[in-house]
Amino acid sequence: GSACRCACGVSALALPLFFGSMSLLIPPQNFGIVEVDLYRSAHPNELNFPFLEKLALRKIIHIEVDLAPEFLRWVDEQHIELVSLADVGRLNPWKPITEEVVVEGLRVLLNPDNYPLLVMCNLGRHRTGTMIGCLRKLQRWHLTCILEEYRRHACSKFRLINEQFIELFDVDLVHVPHECPPWFHPATTPALRTTSNEQSERL
Repeated sequence: GSACRCACGVSALALPLFFGSMSLLIPPQNFGIVEVDLYRSAHPNELNFPFLEKLALRKIIHIEVDLAPEFLRWVDEQHIELVSLADVGRLNPWKPITEEVVVEGLRVLLNPDNYPLLVMCNLGRHRTGTMIGCLRKLQRWHLTCILEEYRRHACSKFRLINEQFIELFDVDLVHVPHECPPWFHPATTPALRTTSNEQSERL
């Protein structure tokens, strides 16, 4: 079975251990390291820009309706490509993330040419947490570990509807390309699960 892996989210207090000389810089709210060169956070403000510049981001996925003008200017100045998923599935502040948003987001996350990459939404809790939760499911994490990571960032604001979405998300909807980021190991791809099922049917 899959190993239970839970310790990828990183709190702001632990950041000096990872960034050394950047310890005096201010990360965005709910910032976390998901995998190598893959980060998550709430909507950054101007105090966070120097910190984010150290990450040398190539792309930012945002899953929210409104973005601050100063953030848009900063993204343009840094030549970072902004991938908007706010209009996919017609999101609004009261609507849970949609299947279309997650599938498109995972398509971007599985392309190694898009890194370093940040996934963000307004507070970095629900939409970002659901997206990352579905990524963990694609990585074959145990559901207990997936929900623990989701709740660590959502704290007392966690939503059962998002946890149910993650639990029921069909990973077979996601096309896993031949070339993936180095941390996404081929042994976790849906294709291998299909092969295993086919072998079982032959027995």
